[in-house]
Amino acid sequence: MRPRESAERFRALHAEGHLLVLANVWDAASARVVEAAGAEAIATSSASLAWAHGYPDGERLPLDALVAAVREIAAVVSVPMTVDLERGYSDDPAAVVEAVARIADAGAVGVNLEDRFGPPDVLANKIRACKREARIADVFINARIDVFMGRGAPPENAQGEALARGRTYADAGADGLFVPKVTAPSAIEALARSTPLPLNVMALPGLPSVRELKAYGVRRLSAGPWLGLAALSAARRACVDLFEHGSYEKLFDADLSFPALNDLLAR
Repeated sequence: MRPRESAERFRALHAEGHLLVLANVWDAASARVVEAAGAEAIATSSASLAWAHGYPDGERLPLDALVAAVREIAAVVSVPMTVDLERGYSDDPAAVVEAVARIADAGAVGVNLEDRFGPPDVLANKIRACKREARIADVFINARIDVFMGRGAPPENAQGEALARGRTYADAGADGLFVPKVTAPSAIEALARSTPLPLNVMALPGLPSVRELKAYGVRRLSAGPWLGLAALSAARRACVDLFEHGSYEKLFDADLSFPALNDLLAR
């Protein structure tokens, strides 16, 4: 799929009445497994990808390493890809433009940019700068609003603050709004109904079902770091079973076979 076609396809997946479900990946193999399971698009998890490269989350993974990982993923998938770019690796809008351009050149058609509950004008300026740059104007910018993450706003003010920030980012040219850790149906519905932009929420215990989210007007659901944590947790359980009990049982508790994974990654 050509870059323009992929970008248009990704944007179409956010249409009203459709809910795009994303299982966030961390490398080429996980991306192919997710795609083969039926994913309409691929999203990276900043945390899972950083862990896979030996770094903690929080822009500790060098941007060069992230770009290289995105290129590796793009080489093995045929569906559109969006990348968690955290803050854009800078608060300087010009530097963020360059980071987004590098990610787009590597094969992505969308990015997440987060506010970390900083002043909303900081993220708004980054969004405006990206949308003014012709070479990345088609990149789908998902503006992440962190007020439900326990950063700054008291719980009773989180919904109002999220609504206000959503308007600011929409006015700046964002293509979508991502509000992680919101789980209350009333808050989700209020956020979805208050903006013309697609609302993205994150999978969490207590989150309404996919069917309910769609009815509330949500158009994108992200698994976040949970798929990566599940994979690493399965590896840890198998190791504990082997080291402590001398058992091989959990080593072979897999749905994928050696030949099947080889076939998925065959060029």
